[in-house]
Amino acid sequence: MSESTASHSIRRSGRRRRAVVATLAVVAVLVAGGGLAFGAVWRAAAVDTVGRVAFARPLAVPPLAESRVVGGERVFALDIRAGRTDLGTGAPSDTAGVNGTHLAPTVRAARGEAVRLAVTNSLDEPTTLHWHGQVLPAEADGGPHQMIPPGGSWTPSWTVDQPAATTWYHPHAHGSTAAQVGRGVYGMFLVDDPAAQAGWAGAGLPSEYGVDDVPVMVQDVALDGDGRLTDPRNLVAPAGPLGDTLLVNGTVGPYLDVTTERVRLRLLNASAARVYDFGFDDDREFAMIASDGGLLPEPVRTDRVQLSPGERAEVVVDLVPGERTVLRSTPPDLGLSALTGRVQGGADAFDVLQLRAAPTLESSPEPPADLAAAPDVDPADAVRTRTFVLDTPQINGRVMDMARIDEVVTAGDTEVWEVTNAGGAHNFHVHGVLFRVVGVDGGAPEPQLSGWKDTVYVGSGQTVRLAVRFGKDADPDTPFVYHCHLLAHHDDGMMGQFVVVEPGQEPGPVDHAAHAPPPG
Repeated sequence: MSESTASHSIRRSGRRRRAVVATLAVVAVLVAGGGLAFGAVWRAAAVDTVGRVAFARPLAVPPLAESRVVGGERVFALDIRAGRTDLGTGAPSDTAGVNGTHLAPTVRAARGEAVRLAVTNSLDEPTTLHWHGQVLPAEADGGPHQMIPPGGSWTPSWTVDQPAATTWYHPHAHGSTAAQVGRGVYGMFLVDDPAAQAGWAGAGLPSEYGVDDVPVMVQDVALDGDGRLTDPRNLVAPAGPLGDTLLVNGTVGPYLDVTTERVRLRLLNASAARVYDFGFDDDREFAMIASDGGLLPEPVRTDRVQLSPGERAEVVVDLVPGERTVLRSTPPDLGLSALTGRVQGGADAFDVLQLRAAPTLESSPEPPADLAAAPDVDPADAVRTRTFVLDTPQINGRVMDMARIDEVVTAGDTEVWEVTNAGGAHNFHVHGVLFRVVGVDGGAPEPQLSGWKDTVYVGSGQTVRLAVRFGKDADPDTPFVYHCHLLAHHDDGMMGQFVVVEPGQEPGPVDHAAHAPPPG
């Protein structure tokens, strides 16, 4: 067993020791139905597509979003619209997308560039677009206070000022995020950092979009007997809806033709509730080079990367001419009891994407030994520590109230946020900032958590410590939010709000109507 595999097994064992008893919701269902119901739920709870996926369709690669430079700003036009899309089954489904009927183009901008996103809502319901992982002013965040009415438009702008990273964008309509993301309204937002890349002196990373640098957005869905999207709701799974079919960039059963010795996969968990444990069918090691907020200090050699909803990872995979290998998700370690974990996807396994290496491959270098500076936020500089307890559907005993400010932070301050999961499957996402994970249950975080993050999984009964340095864009009247990114929890109000103020400044009253764009 390799050192990375052994350490992964040790981490899993430690987290399983923290597992708790099944949730009351699951127990109530099983007790009410008796032994036969228990058996039926147990059998139906697990999904396993390993060895059963045909890989008959080429992986769709979202196009790069068109843009133009106007007055020193790079302007992107994004139209959110409904449509019907054949997901590969021959039966068109009701879907939605950006500049198309399903999914969204990949927005790409460079550090230091001023960007303007001209967003139009052509849906028949309110929506918005949140720039998940972007460090930006609160008024441009696209959270629940920037709702766009049907027929309306919204044009946020900011200057990109963060490390190179794989971020993404999706609706953040309070109460209907899961439904809108589930129909296909999401896409990647890539940040480049030309100055940092120049420092690699030619020993760079795969970077030709769609060739050796490929987005891999994974979302589980449920299809009916005719192959159309349907509601995958599972009443005994409090984490939210779980589907039994994977879409990868909107493709069912995809393969990727690889023409280089190494390929960079930008993995995004775009699911509402499912956690994936990504690896390959032959357990090969690969280099994890980046997490949510950008490149790690150095590549981490591993054979598994676990991602909860909203998390990202960039990996570089080595291939030899003519071989085929399958990106696979094995049962994730949710830190739950066997029963609770099973009904929340903890026993599920999926074949995700087949890589097909060409008979002859272009040479490509190994990833640089030094990728990026380690996060420079130090918990010793923290001016205060805040605690957050996740307990469905509440944080710190309260459900989201759009008119209530839960926390007030000062621009430029460093704080430590301690996040504890009181039970169940949860993660934690903070808008508008990046953070450093500095502790997990009193111990050091694993190397995969050594870079900048914006979303982190918190196992049941677990406490993670986050060092957060807030930006200098103070706005006492416009809140950011923090929340569980399992979208059913998010929609049910497992969310809080904070504002960034100048030293000594008081937060203003929250006027939700004042933040909403006018109708078109």
